[in-house]
Amino acid sequence: MDLKQALLLLGFLLLCSGSHGCEIGFQSVKKQCVDIDECKDIKNPCGNNSVCKNTNGSYYCKCEQGFESKTPNFTATTGQCTDINECLINSTCNNMLCENSIGSYKCVCPSGYHKTRGDVSCEDVDECLSSVCGAHSCINTPGSFICNCSSGFSNDEESSGPCKDINECKNATGVCGPNATCTNSPGSYNCKCHKGYTNYGNNQSKCIKITCEQFSRDSGLHDNPIKLKDLESQSKSSCESLTDPDGEKRTGEVLMENLFTSMNEILSEDLIAGSILLSRFLDIVENSMRLIGPQLKGPVTKMETDKTNAEVAVRRGQTPPTGSVILSTDSALFNTSWETVVGDSYPGFTFVALVSYKDLDSSGDSFNKISSTLQEESDREQGNITYQLSSNVVTAVVSNPKTKHLPKPVTLIFKHVQKRPPSEKESKSMNYSCVYWDEAEGAWSGRGCERKWSNITHTACSSNHLSSFAVLMALYPVKDTFELVLITRVGLILSLVCLLLCILTFWFCRPIQGTRNSIHLHLSVCLFIADLVFLCGISSTHNKGACSFVAGMLHFFFLAAFCWMLLEGVQLYRMVVVVFKTTIKHLYMYMVGYGVPLLIVIISAIAYPQGYGTDRHCWLSLEKDFIWSFFAPVCIIIMLNSFFFIVTVWKLAGKFSSLNPDLSNLRKIRGFTVTAVAQLCILGGMWIFGCFLFQEKGTLVLLYLFTILNSLQGALIFIMHCLLSKVVREEYCKLINQMLSRKEKKYSEFSTNQSSNSQQPLRSDQNTGELKL
Repeated sequence: MDLKQALLLLGFLLLCSGSHGCEIGFQSVKKQCVDIDECKDIKNPCGNNSVCKNTNGSYYCKCEQGFESKTPNFTATTGQCTDINECLINSTCNNMLCENSIGSYKCVCPSGYHKTRGDVSCEDVDECLSSVCGAHSCINTPGSFICNCSSGFSNDEESSGPCKDINECKNATGVCGPNATCTNSPGSYNCKCHKGYTNYGNNQSKCIKITCEQFSRDSGLHDNPIKLKDLESQSKSSCESLTDPDGEKRTGEVLMENLFTSMNEILSEDLIAGSILLSRFLDIVENSMRLIGPQLKGPVTKMETDKTNAEVAVRRGQTPPTGSVILSTDSALFNTSWETVVGDSYPGFTFVALVSYKDLDSSGDSFNKISSTLQEESDREQGNITYQLSSNVVTAVVSNPKTKHLPKPVTLIFKHVQKRPPSEKESKSMNYSCVYWDEAEGAWSGRGCERKWSNITHTACSSNHLSSFAVLMALYPVKDTFELVLITRVGLILSLVCLLLCILTFWFCRPIQGTRNSIHLHLSVCLFIADLVFLCGISSTHNKGACSFVAGMLHFFFLAAFCWMLLEGVQLYRMVVVVFKTTIKHLYMYMVGYGVPLLIVIISAIAYPQGYGTDRHCWLSLEKDFIWSFFAPVCIIIMLNSFFFIVTVWKLAGKFSSLNPDLSNLRKIRGFTVTAVAQLCILGGMWIFGCFLFQEKGTLVLLYLFTILNSLQGALIFIMHCLLSKVVREEYCKLINQMLSRKEKKYSEFSTNQSSNSQQPLRSDQNTGELKL
């Protein structure tokens, strides 16, 4: 009730009471004061949201349910009803939301929920069932949902809103850079590079400038292999197609397959000979991988042929990748970081590649070349050192163009080509060096490369730049020990004296003249000359011409000695098996003993004249297997003489068993042993020990045994075939007796002359005797 209604009601009551003398709240009816029912006579006396209650002479107001007043019972003039907010006082909605209304309230579910059966609780609504996100993926959440927009779309700030296309081309110099034209499309965009620029087929990457001049460099050789020229032309064509927006495009996988097919053909035919061709080949491979790597679709691509093996990793995206990256082939492992691969600029893609070449070290002499700096350092520290590749060559390529001085070194782990663990002696005479191919010098260089660790199978290298790498095995010259030098020199001097005595004995001792004696004589002559040349000239390496001559002399006379040893074996076989044919014509013996060695030396000198004389000794070189010009005939002769020795010993054993039965077994065994050892010395049996020098165990013992026996071969021949020969000893005794008798005769004549001189004048005696052999 408002104030106007209250005043009207008050006036009405006063009027009724005043006109007939009744009190307020009563009216006169038939001269009687009757109670006035204000609730009926006055329209809505209490106002809205209230109930009117009549009383005798008055009334009061009471609020309806859901409303309240400041006073419990009020009249129109004392108060009015206001709404009660039940949600603040006593809500029975539990986990539902309470929603207040005029005079009441209701329980409702929050947005994204609906009531369960019975309207007593709420459950989540799965909005993703109604495709609220369209073609984009929808993720339901409690009471809501999230639209996961595809690349190229966004839903602004409201993740539950619809996805809208992003116009990446708003900024002209944005995603494509200033060297391309950007074209927007629903959810994507396309960068079309200007001529002379490329993004390597990555149409959503920035375009960078590219030139193809690296495939047109002059290698300095006019007779380059045709297949190498074809590879160069093929790589140049691929490069030019990238710079031409309308040019023919081929996938990176096809280009990589073509490249490695060509490389396999070149390496299979050993066409890379010389440092210039090697530098050009490696340069073409590296530049071609820079073109192909970014065009590969897969994150990791592997390629393997008979002669090559490669692995390439590619990453694309708006942000550059981070962390470590490891690539491996069958012969090497490459470990670096994506930060090193990317470098200072990131156009939206990056790649890293590792390429290894199988058997590339057999493609020419260029692999034996090392940097002059490395050679000078090694010579200064260790003397003259020889190098050979101990691993396959690998090329490491990254998209970062600045790889000459990397901020963080990369690591390469190489697998050794030589799987046999070296012996203790070999381990001390070798070392592994990490090197890269220096195109400027055309040789292997160790600058910027460091060996981290090494074992019998692998070597780990660290480098602050990228190129083509390998592991070189440095072979240090093994200095002969004092004991070996002393044994060799003393033994050779003793052998020379004994061989000279053998020569005189075999030449002048008539009772032993014959075919065997001739063989012994020429064998002794060849060994005498060979030992004398060895003793005087084996270390004459300061003069290349003299050293080559010494090596040739040693080659000839040692081969001649073995040929006479073979003739001795043949002669023994004829004497033991073919009893009635015990002689060989001297012409045939000279043809075999001197003609065959001379022929071998002439052919060897014509085929490889540089093989005579090395930097360490005046002997045959190990390069190109030249040493087999000596080893091959020696091995053949040793095998044949081994057969002759076995047959001889077998026959001798039978003959010794049939000797005079009165002889004791000890004397038989002793005679048999002496004969067998003598035969072994003549046939070169002690050279057998040289075949075991390269075994892993017992090398030092065999080395000393081989040195002692061979340096004393002349002494052994003299002992076995002169001193232990009864006929020769008898001749020695005759000679000694004649010499002694001659001295006694001269002494007797001298005494007689002295006594006669006292009686007659001095005169000379012309009848002095002379002993002749």
